[in-house]
Amino acid sequence: MVTKQHDKISPEMFEIVGTRTEENEKLAAKSVSFWKEVFLRFRQNKLAIVGIVILAIIALMAIFVPFLSPYSYREQLGIYNAPPSASHWFGTDDLGRDIFVRVWVGARISLFIGITAAVIDLIIGVLWGSISGLAGGRVDNIMMRIADVLSAVPYLLVVIILLVVLEPGLLPMIIALSITGWINMARIVRGEVLSIKNQEYVLAARTLGANTWHLIKKHLIPNALGAILVTMTLTIPSAIFTESFLSYLGLGVPQPTASWGTMASEGNKALTSAPWRLLFPALFISLTIFAFNAVGDGLRDALDPKLRK
Repeated sequence: MVTKQHDKISPEMFEIVGTRTEENEKLAAKSVSFWKEVFLRFRQNKLAIVGIVILAIIALMAIFVPFLSPYSYREQLGIYNAPPSASHWFGTDDLGRDIFVRVWVGARISLFIGITAAVIDLIIGVLWGSISGLAGGRVDNIMMRIADVLSAVPYLLVVIILLVVLEPGLLPMIIALSITGWINMARIVRGEVLSIKNQEYVLAARTLGANTWHLIKKHLIPNALGAILVTMTLTIPSAIFTESFLSYLGLGVPQPTASWGTMASEGNKALTSAPWRLLFPALFISLTIFAFNAVGDGLRDALDPKLRK
């Protein structure tokens, strides 16, 4: 009887049940840093990659085309409202200027205004929101009430009034876009700071005597960087669209300087006779705003801790 039982015993009966092979392999694998994991997740977002490619092409064309083209953005060639051809890829306008060159010069102006306004919003908003959230109490209350008062006035109304008072140009446009544009950034940073400032490492730094600036620079801003980057990425297309809209209304950069908004405004007058004058600047405004929004959405998904595996 004993012999028969021994005959039924096989090596498979002695396998360990409930092993954690997969977990052990994951632990043994090389750890991936947070930003590398963000990059890997961002790279999987095909729409965001398309957005980066579009922005890279637009930036390169804006840099090199005005230098390499045989035409100048203000040169009058004597060929009026010519349709797109091999000589003039995007046609010419009513003054005989090459639209292809003017589109890429306009890209420089529009991108410069949008990015500069977003950077100013970033600096003011991060400092305002960080100080407000970290200080708390009466200081926080006063600072946020100031922001509420500024945001109560319609944004476009403030910008239009400033542009009417100031002379048209790049600097007045940037000032007008930045005067209240930082409020959204400040509110987002304040919310992040309020959730971070009671963490153990911040309390430990305070106990060791760290001052407010050290806490903001070393602890609060780095940990709120994800929300800051996403907000800034989405602020740039908003500034570009606002600049184009104001230039379309005639409140943009003065002639003969070209921006996409001024070109669209000029092209609208010849919509039936020369539609390409409106088509190309409107197309690149749409592509740029789409690309920035796609990159912003990709960053938001990549930085979202809920989506981490």
